[in-house]
Amino acid sequence: MARIEYNGIGRRKSSTARIWLRPGKGVFTVNNRPFDEYFVTPSQKMSVKQPLLLTETVDKFDILALCDGGGVTGQAGAMRLGIANALVSFNTELRKKLKKAGFLTRDSRSKERKKYGQKGARKRFQFSKR
Repeated sequence: MARIEYNGIGRRKSSTARIWLRPGKGVFTVNNRPFDEYFVTPSQKMSVKQPLLLTETVDKFDILALCDGGGVTGQAGAMRLGIANALVSFNTELRKKLKKAGFLTRDSRSKERKKYGQKGARKRFQFSKR
């Protein structure tokens, strides 16, 4: 008997999240740890759950996520995109709603590199006229 599961991949900054949705009761597991233990701040928790709340599928799926790279906030953003992609593979009719909310668009902003002869990406050393 085949196991029913839907998967999606999300990326944000230098983070990558692989998501598996399995029919269940709404249990979240991130890197083999409970969801509330992995994401501490309310904004991260809300960000990850947004696609599920929008499509009203919070308690329909057990979610297994493997996150790699970057920080916790980047991983939360990557998970949000991955969950949205997995929901589209579950039901293509959800695509329009998720696309309108902006959950299917990758946030391509990343850290700008430091430039040589400068203190940072934009900041210069103090200018001295004399």
